[in-house]
Amino acid sequence: MKSCKQIAAEWGISERTVNDLCKKGKIQGVEKRKGVWQIPETAEKPVDGRITSGKYMKRKTIEGTKSLPIGISDYVRAQSEYYYVDKTMLIKEFLDQKPLVSLFTRPRRFGKTLNMDMLRVFFEISDEDTSIYFRDKAIWKCGEDYTKHQGKYPVIFLTFKDVKYHSWEATLDKIRGLMQAEFGRHLELMDSKKIAEYEKEYFTRIIAGSATEVDLTSALERLSKMLAEHYEKAPIIIIDEYDTPIQEGYAKDFYDEIIGFMRNFFSGAFKDNRYLSYGFLTGILRIAQESIFSGLNNLNVNSVMDEEYDSFFGFTYSEVHKMLEYYGVTDKEDELKDWYDGYLFGSTEIYNPWSVINYISRGCIPRAYWVNTGRNEVLEDVLKAATEDITERLYALLQGERVIARIDQNVVYRALSEDPANIYSLLLVAGYLKTPAKELQADGAYLCEVSIPNREIAAVYKSEILSHLLQIGAITRTTANKIAESLYANDFKKLQQAITEYMDKSISFYDSSAEGFYHGLVLGLIALMDNQYKIKSNRESGDGRYDICLIPRDRKHPGIIMELKSESQLNEEELRALSAKALNQISEKRYDAEMRSDGEGKILKLGIAFSGKHVKIKAEW
Repeated sequence: MKSCKQIAAEWGISERTVNDLCKKGKIQGVEKRKGVWQIPETAEKPVDGRITSGKYMKRKTIEGTKSLPIGISDYVRAQSEYYYVDKTMLIKEFLDQKPLVSLFTRPRRFGKTLNMDMLRVFFEISDEDTSIYFRDKAIWKCGEDYTKHQGKYPVIFLTFKDVKYHSWEATLDKIRGLMQAEFGRHLELMDSKKIAEYEKEYFTRIIAGSATEVDLTSALERLSKMLAEHYEKAPIIIIDEYDTPIQEGYAKDFYDEIIGFMRNFFSGAFKDNRYLSYGFLTGILRIAQESIFSGLNNLNVNSVMDEEYDSFFGFTYSEVHKMLEYYGVTDKEDELKDWYDGYLFGSTEIYNPWSVINYISRGCIPRAYWVNTGRNEVLEDVLKAATEDITERLYALLQGERVIARIDQNVVYRALSEDPANIYSLLLVAGYLKTPAKELQADGAYLCEVSIPNREIAAVYKSEILSHLLQIGAITRTTANKIAESLYANDFKKLQQAITEYMDKSISFYDSSAEGFYHGLVLGLIALMDNQYKIKSNRESGDGRYDICLIPRDRKHPGIIMELKSESQLNEEELRALSAKALNQISEKRYDAEMRSDGEGKILKLGIAFSGKHVKIKAEW
């Protein structure tokens, strides 16, 4: 038999979590000896915490149902072999408006690549009858005004979603390979009598992989010209995830090189190109300040703030409900909504499609599927620029609050150094925030209320935003867990030790920090335990405003009120006196009035005093 501590180390979870699993009967064969849990050496870690046997129980797939298209961005395959959510009305909306060039900015994993491939298959001239892939879809019911465009255009299609390299040289090589493959899709041009020999020589350099950087900058323009001459029809150009290499350039220090290349690359394709029928681009950000799209007057930008095309990226409620009915799991609708709904694109409520299909396909087990699909470079970059005020607001978001933020859709990474408040704009377009309320300003920006969309994104705030803001990575997450566990067990001596340990091993500027900083610090550290407590900060109660209040979700736990104070250069005795003063203020100001009115039982009062890296805690029941 093993102890909870030993099992926690083996399974990579906290000792408190193991204790909780034992209490709830989720580990088979456990015994309690002298008040201590003993766990069999052969015990298996529960996969699904909701299963009392401790074993994973996946729902059986209904016989005859199709699989869900996890990671499938090939339209033909997705709609024929998998459960496909019909987004073909995107084609109708586009043909109704006919913008010359459309840029769709959406978070990653929201169906951009699949939608772009759908457009390619619909519009592209092909030797086969590709209308068979649309005859049972919504677009075909719209009539000849729309279906007459099917299969009538040459198409150039590129996706930059995998252009993620550490150097400009490697990035350029990858782009060279992508252009080689795309030119290879149009080998009919080499036999065309309508194409000049010098163009065929250029074509040969691209195919041979010997094209120079200068050659590549004009590749889209020259390929579109050749296609237009051969087919006597100007092509459609589709660029998927155009900003991925730009983000990599920012992170890996070749930003100027990639921006310079892309400016010429896109200018030839989309600016004054008479060999272009329509252009489509997708990405996360609108890169405007570097003038990549300079002079492109016909660029129609559609972002998460716009109502046009609002239902075509991600799943709507009706689409999700229909999917749940198909798989016989409508009883999971509330749970799925809680975890993966909450985005607002325009005025439409949107579910994260990647997470929804993973949730259903994996037996309806709620977890953060979307946040595990990448390194979340956006968070890593923008958090480096966070000021103390921004840090405090990020903690407020973590508590489920709304904060006021200015959203500029044209912001790019470099703007963070000029105004770190742009962090909210980046977090919004990257999928980490939603805008429950917004008001357009005269300069084109929005003044918004922003909040965390759902439980999945709350999870990434815990695991990643706290890791950066608290520098947990430098001291291991064990220290943060110890702080949460000490509060859970009402062990204020252990709490003092854990906070001291964190501050000793962390950054050096605590010596000059103000009380507001320590307030944010403690808020972040205790945010890990919001499953047990509802955390409130700076709220009115009694005759004043308490600093931090932890209201138990289960009445078996006590309520906790914290009052924080800080002064510089205090000795041990003075720091102890300051913690006593903080504790007395809780009683004098009757900060426990809110809890008592709610019928709370035991209440633990904590007076916490800081001076530089030193902390003292005085407690009273």
